[in-house]
Amino acid sequence: MSSIGTGYDLSASQFSPDGRVFQVEYAQKAVENSGTAIAMCGKDGVVFAVEKLVTSKLYEAGANRRIFHVGEHVGIAIAGLLADARQLVETARKETADFKSNYGTVIPLRYLTDRVAMYMHAYTLYSAVRPYGAGLMLGSVEPDGPKLYVVDPSGVYHGYTGCAMGKAKQSAKTELEKLKIGDMFCKELVKEAAKIIYVVHDEVKDKAFELELSWVTEGTGGKHELVPPEVYKSAEHYAKSSLEESDSDEEM
Repeated sequence: MSSIGTGYDLSASQFSPDGRVFQVEYAQKAVENSGTAIAMCGKDGVVFAVEKLVTSKLYEAGANRRIFHVGEHVGIAIAGLLADARQLVETARKETADFKSNYGTVIPLRYLTDRVAMYMHAYTLYSAVRPYGAGLMLGSVEPDGPKLYVVDPSGVYHGYTGCAMGKAKQSAKTELEKLKIGDMFCKELVKEAAKIIYVVHDEVKDKAFELELSWVTEGTGGKHELVPPEVYKSAEHYAKSSLEESDSDEEM
């Protein structure tokens, strides 16, 4: 048998001859086929932005969000299969509640991320289950400053200043690298986040989408919230005007 997947992709517990686990790679493909999600960790908090693709005009606006609250102090943005992501969010919420019940304080983001990552990794070890087809971005404001972590379907996680997942991951990363994210405040970052989502959106293949924006900042008392309507409108206007300017420059 060859190592291109045939015969070695029937179980998450089986390695190919060159050391690959194809079930995990397929789960990562599910994340890459999703709408783009980005997160940025600035001076005073973390901003999340998600391109939620709308496949039917009949869908109710605001349904099936891809940004979630975990407790009051942690925000999670997801890319990949929404049903899988919801199960992972529920796991994160249970870990948060258990920690609060046992220790009487909010769970540190690093510890929460580690617990969720171990849970995701466990689903890559047994033939009776499959890996989760979702990636998570978790952000919070800790006593020592804002923190942002990303967990991929294999259970590996890293800390980031700015990160992207989904269809336009590479293009979004290129845009993120142009910014001095660590020196910016969330009121600036939310505009840049909206701009990046509009810039990387593929209007040919995916015409309709909803922009989701949220933040967890010192200004909100460390609570994760959807951005206020006036901030959302301002960010969306900034993104659209920036996109129109870039289009007119290209035409010239």
